[in-house]
Amino acid sequence: MIQFIESELQLLKKEVDEMWSLVYNQLERAGESVLTQDKELARQVMVRERRVNAYELKIDSDIEEIIALYNPVAIDLRFVLAILKINTHLERLGDFAEGIARFVMNCDNNLVDQSLIEKLRLKEMLNEVLDMMTLAQEALNAENIELAMSVFSKDNLVDEINASASSILASHINLHPESTLECLNLVGVFRKLERSGDHITNIAEEIVFYIDAKVLKHNRNAKDLSK
Repeated sequence: MIQFIESELQLLKKEVDEMWSLVYNQLERAGESVLTQDKELARQVMVRERRVNAYELKIDSDIEEIIALYNPVAIDLRFVLAILKINTHLERLGDFAEGIARFVMNCDNNLVDQSLIEKLRLKEMLNEVLDMMTLAQEALNAENIELAMSVFSKDNLVDEINASASSILASHINLHPESTLECLNLVGVFRKLERSGDHITNIAEEIVFYIDAKVLKHNRNAKDLSK
């Protein structure tokens, strides 16, 4: 039974890794489509959203089967519960990527002012969100609590850039009232990236939840051996 559940948990981890990579690429492509106003790239993101949803359903189903068949306990149960919640957060990140891509698809043929994009630090914000995703994935795969906790501080920069975006856009609208709709839609892009940072932070918290139990378990075993 132990051998079987370990095999199932490894397969589950592999599926989450695949979904993680897909969602990372979705966010990266969606952000790039805003920076370049590439409608074809945005369209690809929207089409691939169906794959994200399919992964979520498959992982949820596999988790239900693992719980029903193997009744995991202790660290295995913590892992399964953490993956269940991480799966939901990854699906939401996929939704945000689709929403960002939809902004590009809904733009008219006029390009977004590139000097405004630079002033808003959109590329920096996107890169920070992607870095957070990478760190969280590495933390899960390496079972490294320090890596997981490093995600929290990176979210501060994401929040800072988002907070400054509104005043910058308001000033731009005052100078260029014809760009009002474009700027209001850009607020939505920044909001989605900020919410992405929140969900990745939640993922990191789930990883800490899973790893911390393993650390406590190992520490307890070490104490027992020293008696």
